[in-house]
Amino acid sequence: MPVETLDAARPELEDLRLYDAAGNEVPYLIDRPVPIAKVVQEAKSFQVSLNANTTVITLETGVAQPLDGVTLESPSTDFIKAVSVESSDDGKLWQISAQGQPIFHQPDGASHLRISFPPTSSKWLRITVDDSRSPPVPFTGALVHAATGETAPGELISAAITERDENPGETRLALSLGAANLSVASVHLETSEPLFMRQVSVAFPKMSEDSIREEPIGQGTVYRVAVEGQPPSENLSVPLESLVESRELFLFVKNGDSRPLPISAVRVERRLVYLVFLARQPGAYHLLTGNPHCDSPRYDLAAPGMNLKGVPVSPAKIPPPSNNPDFRAPEVLPGLEVTGAGLDVSGWKFRKPVIISTGGAQQIEPDLDVLASARPDFADLRVLRGGNQVPYIIQRTSISREIAPSVTATNDAKNPKLSRWTIKLPKSDLPISRLTCVTRTPLFERSMSLYEELTDERGGKYRQPLSSATWTQTPERQSKEFELTLGDSLQSDTLFLETDNGDNPPIELEKFTAFYPATRILFKAKADDGLFLYYGNPSVSPPSYDLSLVAGQLLSAEKNVASLSAEEQLKSSSWYEGQIPGRGGVLFWAILGLVVIVLLVIISRLLPKSEPPVS
Repeated sequence: MPVETLDAARPELEDLRLYDAAGNEVPYLIDRPVPIAKVVQEAKSFQVSLNANTTVITLETGVAQPLDGVTLESPSTDFIKAVSVESSDDGKLWQISAQGQPIFHQPDGASHLRISFPPTSSKWLRITVDDSRSPPVPFTGALVHAATGETAPGELISAAITERDENPGETRLALSLGAANLSVASVHLETSEPLFMRQVSVAFPKMSEDSIREEPIGQGTVYRVAVEGQPPSENLSVPLESLVESRELFLFVKNGDSRPLPISAVRVERRLVYLVFLARQPGAYHLLTGNPHCDSPRYDLAAPGMNLKGVPVSPAKIPPPSNNPDFRAPEVLPGLEVTGAGLDVSGWKFRKPVIISTGGAQQIEPDLDVLASARPDFADLRVLRGGNQVPYIIQRTSISREIAPSVTATNDAKNPKLSRWTIKLPKSDLPISRLTCVTRTPLFERSMSLYEELTDERGGKYRQPLSSATWTQTPERQSKEFELTLGDSLQSDTLFLETDNGDNPPIELEKFTAFYPATRILFKAKADDGLFLYYGNPSVSPPSYDLSLVAGQLLSAEKNVASLSAEEQLKSSSWYEGQIPGRGGVLFWAILGLVVIVLLVIISRLLPKSEPPVS
């Protein structure tokens, strides 16, 4: 079945219908070949011996069938070594099966401990680890991999890189598969980097509760390494074996302290899907798809399971879906109503015009104005056309946006051992998730604390802790960057970073950067709708739209990037809006003043009246 048919169908293909030239429905079966997993088990025996420059591991496989690999187990997390493998039937006469293969485990989690070799039925394996260039590491066990197993047909297709975002220590790629409902076996990267190791994870967008989140579906390690004296070895694939209902995949490459990996292209291997039916007579057969409401078919041939392996079949190529002579391009998301219920906007403080260039599915990324004035959970966001709401879905991404704050070193004259940096953000109440900075000081260890100063109900100031960590810097460390993770949204626009230097010289910090998570609003609109985004209502309940029922269609549709215009203030702040905890005091001082006045009146009435003077 071509990818165009899979893309038009429902994920489980329950909307497919086949009929012959006479118009009679023809029963069919869907066949999804998948590889049969190989047997993997612990070695029957495992012995380790240390020599001058090698570690020798001798194991009895305990498997009668042929083997094509072994995976070593080690608690060490920082090594790279070359290994060779020998096989034997009696443990005395040995033959070389593999030579110069790399194994490694890195502190950032990237690891490769499997050694592959041509299939062998030997009872014994001997693995020699080269320790001549680095200290030996402990090995605690081994898993042997049986060579038997059955592959499944597949094909490589290109995945377009539609977005590339560089987050701290991580590259995020958004990939367009070109079609939904693909059974993705693996993801293959192309890069010109000569030597590298990276941990890679894969996710796809999924509706979760009331928003769209990134659902992990697989991970692996890609590498291109060369152990001294050995030819380079590489693995550029990440295994998945997952049905991806979306047209999008997200790829996360963990760079750590290394520079971002230059990825020039990405391809995915998809498993082929077959439609099998009995043609009782030659002629034209027609395949229908694209019905989102029909039930799954129930055919008699599916009941006994129909063993297809022993039945001879004739291949029939299905062409991509074609248009009829009266074909007209369908509306994007035709089952989705653009206009929702009416809304009284008197409770909202701000709005922004939405600029749309092309009609259809849209996405907006809230800017700093919206993030500062909207609720942290975005429950007060409303998209309006005239006086009616436009249904939307919130998509929470793993993308981090940068802010360059204004930073001033404000050391305490009363306590010269204390270093303090005042960090000024462009807005208050921003959802800052991380703060990073860089040092030029090569050697130190400091306890760093981050806080903001708030005002209580009585007008007094107090510190609100935000984050803390110990920073250790040595000359051997390549990265001079320090990172603090924040939890809740801020309540002010000024942060303070402090550390006690003790009897040591002050440390020098620079290149402060704040990060916040990017969130997107997905909806459907026409180019001339004249939409507004309303925000700034702390007491409203979150909206409830039926749009979640068609979230899959919205995700699969090609989305246009809409933008926001200048902020419009709809009403001034009320006197009671300042009574959020941490903001201080108007209500308190007003009540206190009223109480004082009442007490003065009472006291004045209780005081004895002075007698008039006697003439």
